[in-house]
Amino acid sequence: MKLFLLVITGWVFCAAATTDPVIYTSNNGSVNFRSEAPFELINASSKELKGAIDASKNNFAFRIRIRSFEGFNKPLQKEHFNENYLESEKYPEATFNGKIIETVDYSTKGKYTVRAKGILSIHGVEQERIIKSDIEITGNSIRISSNFTVLLSDHNIPIPRVVKEKLANEIKVTINTELFAK
Repeated sequence: MKLFLLVITGWVFCAAATTDPVIYTSNNGSVNFRSEAPFELINASSKELKGAIDASKNNFAFRIRIRSFEGFNKPLQKEHFNENYLESEKYPEATFNGKIIETVDYSTKGKYTVRAKGILSIHGVEQERIIKSDIEITGNSIRISSNFTVLLSDHNIPIPRVVKEKLANEIKVTINTELFAK
């Protein structure tokens, strides 16, 4: 009888443990963007990417503060980025929220290539996107890296004729972050 109670108690404990959500979070992921226009190359980055993954539902949410980007060629470039293009006072954050399409076993160490489907919001304009990402499960953390492009025109970010040769419509974005289990 004691063995039976021990087995049942263990089973109930294990069943309860598997249904509890496991949330992975990060507060210091990096985002780099690159504009390669005919007359100018612009690189900027931030180490303030914040995000979470709910492993029980395969849902995710990420956000970055627009004013956190650094590394522009000149201070005036950063000023134009925040005031004229991204309008960071009006639209202070960019976000990406959605679901990981593939099934991932977060309890097993390994590397996976997944597709993240969600809503990318930049400059107040939401676009449904599927973004391919590489993830590595290391035990109590998940490392994510991704490379994708964003078209300024998709987010109603105008390029004035005066700077058309200095600012590309297609922006290359690189993301790297590590999320830890809570």
